[in-house]
Amino acid sequence: MNVKDRIEELRNQIVYHNNLYYDKDQPEITDYEYDQLVQELKTLENENSEYLTDSPLQQVGGTVKRELRKVQHDVPVISLQDAFSKEEIYNFVNKVKSQLIKPKFVVEKKIDGLTVMLRYHNGKLTEGITRGNGEVGEGVYENILEIKSIPQNIPVDLPYLEVRGEVYMSNETFEMVVEKEKNTGGKTYKTARNLASGTLRQLDSSKVRERNLDIFVFNLEISEGKDFISHSETLEWLKTLGFPTIPDYKVCTTADEVWEAITAIGEERVNLPYGIDGAVIKVDNLNDRKVLGSTSKVPRWAIAYKYPPEQKETVIKDIKIQVGRTGRLTPLAILKPVKLAGTDVSKATLHNQDFIDSKDIQIGDTVVIQKAGDIIPEVIRSIPEKRPANAIKYNIPTSCPVCNSPTVREANGADTRCINPECPAQQLGGIVYFASKEAMDIEGLGPSSVESLVTEGYIKNIADIYFLEQYRDELIEKGVVGRKKSTDNLLKAIGKSKDNDLDRLLTGLGIKNIGKQTARVLAMNFPDIDAIANATYDQLIALPDFGDIVVNSVLNYFKQEKNQKLIAELKKAGVNVKSKTSEVSKDDRFSGQTFVITGTLPTLKRDEATKIVQSYGGKVSGSVSKKTSYVLAGEEAGSKLTKAQNLGIRIISEEEFMNMLT
Repeated sequence: MNVKDRIEELRNQIVYHNNLYYDKDQPEITDYEYDQLVQELKTLENENSEYLTDSPLQQVGGTVKRELRKVQHDVPVISLQDAFSKEEIYNFVNKVKSQLIKPKFVVEKKIDGLTVMLRYHNGKLTEGITRGNGEVGEGVYENILEIKSIPQNIPVDLPYLEVRGEVYMSNETFEMVVEKEKNTGGKTYKTARNLASGTLRQLDSSKVRERNLDIFVFNLEISEGKDFISHSETLEWLKTLGFPTIPDYKVCTTADEVWEAITAIGEERVNLPYGIDGAVIKVDNLNDRKVLGSTSKVPRWAIAYKYPPEQKETVIKDIKIQVGRTGRLTPLAILKPVKLAGTDVSKATLHNQDFIDSKDIQIGDTVVIQKAGDIIPEVIRSIPEKRPANAIKYNIPTSCPVCNSPTVREANGADTRCINPECPAQQLGGIVYFASKEAMDIEGLGPSSVESLVTEGYIKNIADIYFLEQYRDELIEKGVVGRKKSTDNLLKAIGKSKDNDLDRLLTGLGIKNIGKQTARVLAMNFPDIDAIANATYDQLIALPDFGDIVVNSVLNYFKQEKNQKLIAELKKAGVNVKSKTSEVSKDDRFSGQTFVITGTLPTLKRDEATKIVQSYGGKVSGSVSKKTSYVLAGEEAGSKLTKAQNLGIRIISEEEFMNMLT
């Protein structure tokens, strides 16, 4: 892969993970893994300045949730530069010392939560705002009032005061909420940070009160009528006003002292009652901060040190196999339980046979593990010198542990699969995927609910989902998916999903090699599922981005009698099988034209605008070039708008865009 392609790949990954972390509160990777992506992109961009435009590193991560009020920040909420080594910390301290006279530094814990700004007018709390995109945040005042540790009135006679803090949830509270949700069949939460962030952005303030959120204030932003000399002075003053300020900070004068403070935080972090994701080093004197200033992205007077993932040794007691919806066999290490990053760990994925062989892993081995994701940790290496005499070399079985059918290793890959399409494990995984957000988006029909319904005999295939209504009273009486409210909510969500567009249904069917994008292409080019089922090879191969493998996957799926029966059952249940976009797709007015969408549009979301362009035969690109036909620009369009202006590309507003459609 060349440098340009790798930069584009990293940017796409970072934008994807930014969206999951800031906007959906559902990160798929750890902070450490995310930071490694950022560091690699930063290095490549610095070495290849010609590719520096349109970088997500030029932006603050989050956007504004549409349901909440938009509030403009008085002080831009920018990010901190990250450091991952002792050398980087010493370089930062020494660089600051070369520019200032005897500077002091404050080292604080970096609390893992959601940043908020609190505004006070004449001593009364008047607003609470999330970080948002750094310029505009979400107004969460009603929810802030439900956090007991935030003072609603402060004993100070100042016209305006603004402080910055981190809303978090303690480990103890998190465990209590998770246990409660588990017992009531509720949602599964991955981390305390995710739960705290999602809770604060709820539209129902009672949820905030129930979940006992807390805050640490770590910065004084504005204090009209009162001046201070140092950051540490402001923290002590805020403490006297009743604010819970960042605990146990250290004031240091040398690089050695700073590193000692960072190390001390690192040693105690596993025993803290709340989560942290690093340490922050700030210049203490406020006037010195003004001298150093900031770039457009980060302040020059502060840096965040990110600790590497915690690693621990444990023993592999056994290796079990999990079978997924595609038949893939995944080996899972059963570990001697160990406390890792604040949670008890007893399992770790081993991926495939090549992974096991390359790391020389055997049952009985002592291994080093670390938290590579928010749920299941990974094995870093085995320790052969600690291997017992009775250790057992492991090979993925040649027959499926669920249905006993033969398994095969992919000819050009590392995965081993069960060849039986009727395998119960595959069917269970297929039903879960059908109901997922990627496909039919049936809220409440997650893995645990599906497993209960399958075990109780109510669901054998995806069509059975749409006949659950007739068993309502039984389901409530048995509590299969909860009691009356949970059951009725699920049935309502199932009914709502019947009206989904055809592309969601095609995605949910789990046709091999057909994902969301290819499903949408099919829905745009055929009026209904019957037309797709009767399509010829020549019709399918002519579709954009359809190759021989994808075409044959579609043909083979609709050729099978069991799939034909399944679709007939879905029709009988009233599930929509007609395309709502195919009529539009006959109009190819944007054929041969490429759009770039940037900024915040007044009414359309970016993915909505993208679908409109694609439905009229056009293409959407993530970057501006000479081949770009139009740049559809909203508020805060940034560097893409500038580049388009320099290249003389036509820039259109949402109103002009909609006029082009009519």
